[in-house]
Amino acid sequence: MKRIIKTADAPAAIGPYSQAVEINDTLYISGQVAIDPRTGKLVEGDIKVQTQQVFKNIDAILKTAGYSFAEVVKSTCFLTDMADFKAMNEVYGQYYFENQPARAAFAVKELPLGALVEIETIAVK
Repeated sequence: MKRIIKTADAPAAIGPYSQAVEINDTLYISGQVAIDPRTGKLVEGDIKVQTQQVFKNIDAILKTAGYSFAEVVKSTCFLTDMADFKAMNEVYGQYYFENQPARAAFAVKELPLGALVEIETIAVK
């Protein structure tokens, strides 16, 4: 059975999609940008600051759904500038320091609200 995940501790969807959907013990988290859920605005700062906020948002959704970073099996990272890859990767490594998930990273022309990074996540129980 499909379960829609929603928490006030992560940004509300800015379109017709869910923060996350769980089905068959698999959690699909929509791409997260660096929106502060308290203000509804993109955090100001460089790629590291934005990546930290993205992971705070992912963490809130994981916890609400009853998952943790240890159960993440796949991440997809979208960057507006591949020159930011190393700095993003440093923050990423703070959350996935062992048993890292599979990952892809892409450069994209632009992201919603002028974000520098967006990360979507899949976790499995």
